[in-house]
Amino acid sequence: MSDERLRRWRLVLGGERADGTGASLTGDDARMDGALERLYGAGDREEGRPRPGRRGAGLGDSAPSVARWLGDIREYFPSTVVQVMQKDAIERLDLTRLLTEPEMLEAVEPDVHLVGTLLSLNRVLPDRAREAARAVVRKVTGDLERRLAARTRSAAGGALDRAARVSRPRRLADVDWDRTIRANLRHYLPEHGTIVPERMVGYGRRRDGVERDVVLAVDQSGSMAASVVYASVFGAALASLRALRTSLVVFDTAVADLTDQLHDPVEVLFGARLGGGTDINRAVAYCQGLITRPADTILVLVSDLYEGGDRDEMLQRAAALTASGVRVVVLLALSDEGAPSYDHDTAAALAALGVPAFACTPDAFPDLMAAAIERRDLTEWTSRASPG
Repeated sequence: MSDERLRRWRLVLGGERADGTGASLTGDDARMDGALERLYGAGDREEGRPRPGRRGAGLGDSAPSVARWLGDIREYFPSTVVQVMQKDAIERLDLTRLLTEPEMLEAVEPDVHLVGTLLSLNRVLPDRAREAARAVVRKVTGDLERRLAARTRSAAGGALDRAARVSRPRRLADVDWDRTIRANLRHYLPEHGTIVPERMVGYGRRRDGVERDVVLAVDQSGSMAASVVYASVFGAALASLRALRTSLVVFDTAVADLTDQLHDPVEVLFGARLGGGTDINRAVAYCQGLITRPADTILVLVSDLYEGGDRDEMLQRAAALTASGVRVVVLLALSDEGAPSYDHDTAAALAALGVPAFACTPDAFPDLMAAAIERRDLTEWTSRASPG
């Protein structure tokens, strides 16, 4: 085995006598191993890496010590690995309390999971840590906006344009010649070098006002933290389109309407309250009160469907909304975290009512909204696009 492979196995196995590598580490490798040991090597020591299986305070309990450790892992590991190690440190070593320390927040690598943790601590953050927490949240939401907002506006705007097409344009100036030619290629007459257009495709006369209403209802129970973060960014992007009237509602056992804060995702997130129970029925009832044009409304419910309220009444409301013409979509998760945990029975009951329920990655959400605006078959769309 090459020296490089032995070195890598030594870092993975931790240097116990039974690791079989016989390799020793120096310099940056030793410091990298030390950073891993402090997180993943908690337990009683013999020699080398501590014995596995017993939890210990591997990072100590002082914020400066943790801040130094965070600096070390950012130096020795890529940002994607740093984010995983931070998440593991919070869960394995109970570092939640230390996230209220400004020096700790200044050292972390901002990511969606960290934002979720900070939001769950929102009510207990001391004043001296609140500004540092806001800076972390603003950086993450800013990065997400740069990555996702333009695509969302483009996809939704394009869908609104396509939804306004007409099959019988009244004036020659209203004919979309590119689409008309493509729609009639089978009627090409080679002997005349021309196409006989049996079907015309034209531009509809877009109204100056609102063309679609979008209601985002987001479960803010603890398990949905990443979904809340992404929903705030998407809500802000959709609200920037004049042809859409966008509302954002977050809920646990109570309901909060954050529509007036959609101009700033950071304000939305600090207006949310992660944790607590879940009353989906109450949230859907509130959303019903917002809907004035059912045939032009899309209701996106983001929830794992673990209902703490009246499940039967919630299903009745979903059926009534669908029957009235509202396009209802349930996202079991809006995140990159893989297959979510959710209430399978409730999801199946909604599907039987014609309400699709599926997980959606942030990258797929713009296309989902385009499909919903165009009133395409979402069951077919989900079979191609949904990871869950």
